[in-house]
Amino acid sequence: PYLIYTCDLLFLNQLQKDLEEVKELLAKATRKRLCDVLMTEKHKLELEIKNQPPSKPKVAAEEEKLSLGGYTVKINNYGWDQSDKFIKIYISLNGVQKLPAENVQVNFTERSFDLLVKNLNGKNYTMTFNNLLKPISVEDSSRKIKTDTVLVMCRKKREEKWDCLTQVEKESKEKEKAAYDTSDPSEGLMNLLKKMYAEGDDEMKRTINKAWVESREKQSKGDIPMDI
Repeated sequence: PYLIYTCDLLFLNQLQKDLEEVKELLAKATRKRLCDVLMTEKHKLELEIKNQPPSKPKVAAEEEKLSLGGYTVKINNYGWDQSDKFIKIYISLNGVQKLPAENVQVNFTERSFDLLVKNLNGKNYTMTFNNLLKPISVEDSSRKIKTDTVLVMCRKKREEKWDCLTQVEKESKEKEKAAYDTSDPSEGLMNLLKKMYAEGDDEMKRTINKAWVESREKQSKGDIPMDI
């Protein structure tokens, strides 16, 4: 069971022995060109040793996998509100209050947070929020475990109202508003129809096409002054 772990250790030990030998040769070298070659190799070996990932025995890895439950589910549903000081995100998870506190983890950065709930009814649950609309205080943010609910409390750096949770949501709303906020009412209506046509099903497309044809026919007869 420790074969993988042993191989990793042997490889690391080999790198360290190579480094020691290069250091010995460097101490004895007198010619500049040879010193430069050995120095380059020394830096290369040091970097490779530094970048070696910490290895775990296979048994320990299997135990960790079991502690994480069967498989991971991405959380997409949530509710949120805010106060002057906090953004509050509510995530519903049946029975979460029965877990050990260390099984519910939230990592905060100034503009994001990651939630991990481990081994809840044989599953893990994750949620990630990136590009929060405004900065939050990492030190003053926290999570609370309630009955069937995890409450993530993001402490605002500035006490001001947020229009949405993320920068992506804000940009999406601004684009949608710009598409229909025109000085020409007929242009706004046309943009709306185009959006409905693009996103609609076959029945919606047939309905819009029929209305368009009828509108053209009425306009040609002088019944209406402009297109719909």
